[in-house]
Amino acid sequence: MHHSHRCVAHLQFSSCFLFVPLRGFTPCPRHSPASASTPLPSPHSPASPAPPPRKSTRRRRRSVGLVGKMPDIQLGCHTIRSHGTNVARLHMYDWIILLFLAVVDGLLNIIEPFHRFVGRDMMTDLRYPLKGNTIPFWAVPLIAIVLPWVVFGGIYFKKKNVYDLHHGILGILYSVLITAVITDAIKDGVGRPRPDFFWRCFPDGIPNFNNVTGDVICHGERSVIKEGYKSFPSGHSSGAFAGLGFLAWYLAGKLKAFNREGHIAKLCLVFLPLLVASLVAVSRVDDYWHHWQDVFAGGIIGLTVASFCYLQFFPYPFDADAIWPHAHFQQLAESRSNGNENSHNMGWTETDAFHEGAGAVALRDTSLVLDSMESGRRF
Repeated sequence: MHHSHRCVAHLQFSSCFLFVPLRGFTPCPRHSPASASTPLPSPHSPASPAPPPRKSTRRRRRSVGLVGKMPDIQLGCHTIRSHGTNVARLHMYDWIILLFLAVVDGLLNIIEPFHRFVGRDMMTDLRYPLKGNTIPFWAVPLIAIVLPWVVFGGIYFKKKNVYDLHHGILGILYSVLITAVITDAIKDGVGRPRPDFFWRCFPDGIPNFNNVTGDVICHGERSVIKEGYKSFPSGHSSGAFAGLGFLAWYLAGKLKAFNREGHIAKLCLVFLPLLVASLVAVSRVDDYWHHWQDVFAGGIIGLTVASFCYLQFFPYPFDADAIWPHAHFQQLAESRSNGNENSHNMGWTETDAFHEGAGAVALRDTSLVLDSMESGRRF
């Protein structure tokens, strides 16, 4: 039998089937076609001399050795159909808390903000023209949430890793909603007037102040005045950096931007979401809806929360395992552990008999009866 033939080990890990070529091995005699034509020894024939005992080999208890190839093979098994329900059920409480955060943020937008004192001499910096929004409010969720979702979906379509898709979606939603709650709570507590507050308070251009306190007596539209006390910090800026900052972390991990290979061009893609977020923040100053301190503080809040939320689900971008979330590698370890248990129950272990080719697996039957027969011993 030629040595070019290969044995194939059929190993089962959870719901996945792995076919690992065993290079350098000849077919097992019990399955070899030539063995079928070889007559079996007669019980009356003289006993053949016992073969010399085989040298003991050092057995390794490694996870079934695919030497770095296991993650890519496992990816094909972790789809929405096969694991999506289990992953969502595992994070059920996270989704419930997420809905709670959305309700809290809605309440923060309903309550009346603090009305900070605004005197006559303070109106110098608050007389900027009342303009519309270059980037409307409804566009912020599209930029900060939907756009990153498109990236997550594209990577899932190619790699079929439901853990990466689920944690990307859940992580960025937490990043944006936590940032929104923090931002709106500060807005209501500070009550800083916007740069265009004069025209919100006095749309006809005729100012009116209290003769005793010197505070403004606004006669404009109530909802417009209410929005005029919500300058600090910028919600556009914090929301954009919360979503696009998370995307920047995500791209840094997927592109392995910090793997010390010196491909600095990858940083252009990593910084692109941050550039978009910066332009959103700058537009708020150009529209005279915010002071520069407002957008700066909003950007810091959003980027800080995005960093915490990303690192809750994913490794650091400079980590060797940065490409996938923590849950992926935990599931991989469990699959390997289950594979080792199955292989132990079937009586198969790995040996170091041969070291040909990366990823080759040598299997040996550990049955006591067969061991005694091979070594020439009898019970």
